[in-house]
Amino acid sequence: QVQLVESGGGLVQAGGSLRLSCAASGRTFSSYAMGWFRQAPGKEREFVAAISWSGGSTYYADSVKGRFTISRDNAKNTVYLQMNSLKPEDTAVYYCAAGYGSRPTEYDYWGQGTQVTVSS
Repeated sequence: QVQLVESGGGLVQAGGSLRLSCAASGRTFSSYAMGWFRQAPGKEREFVAAISWSGGSTYYADSVKGRFTISRDNAKNTVYLQMNSLKPEDTAVYYCAAGYGSRPTEYDYWGQGTQVTVSS
């Protein structure tokens, strides 16, 4: 069992940066690959980024490639999403999840989400 709690969301102007954190509980965190998803109002949940259990492999949606960076610290049971050059279309609730892949169905555990709002 893994419990996930996101933090770091907020309001930022276009072009700005935010770093999201996802703190995990449970001894098995380091054995899970992790991902970030987002969901804007009226839209489906979409994949943002994923990272392997070791941190050695990462994978990004085309819409965030070059702007967002996913990382993890297994000693702290935490995964991060550094978001730079933010755009208004990045506005959404961001969720971290334990699993690997680009589809929500490939993830077993989810956090409650953190709101990111980018103003133009």
